[in-house]
Amino acid sequence: MSEWILANTAFMPNWLQMLLLSAIPLTELRASIPLAFTLMKDAWGWNWWQIYLLAVAGNMLPVPFVLWLLGPVSRFLSRWRPFKRFFDWVFERARRRAGSAIEKYEALGLAVFVAIPLPMTGAWSGCAAAFLFGIPFRLALPSIALGVAVAGALVTLMMTGAIAGASFFLG
Repeated sequence: MSEWILANTAFMPNWLQMLLLSAIPLTELRASIPLAFTLMKDAWGWNWWQIYLLAVAGNMLPVPFVLWLLGPVSRFLSRWRPFKRFFDWVFERARRRAGSAIEKYEALGLAVFVAIPLPMTGAWSGCAAAFLFGIPFRLALPSIALGVAVAGALVTLMMTGAIAGASFFLG
């Protein structure tokens, strides 16, 4: 998926490709950071901190809009059966994955949920969880931002560690 996105955005500047890849719900920074380290770092001459900052910024770009619009858009579109089934599926998945931590710790639980660098625990799922659990925008946005920053740091550390380990063992 990420290779397809890069191939179809080849006309864009590299930094814009990175922002776009980080903003997409299926990839977010959990895919864009490893991709940047493996495909882009040498070719583009980026440092780890440039990759981290672009990934976090790209991942956070849609968050305010998703937080503002998720409720009204989902309520409006849920009047039609296919959309209702889709939103029911998305919200049930978010409730199952994030439920107990967010119910108990609210905004802090939301930050921890988003910070876990696993699939389906990123900023987009965090927005769905914030909507489901009624966390207000003024608390949800900084919680998701903190979670994205921590997740980005963890993925960046894993990649730099993996690269250092590989270069140590492979010479």
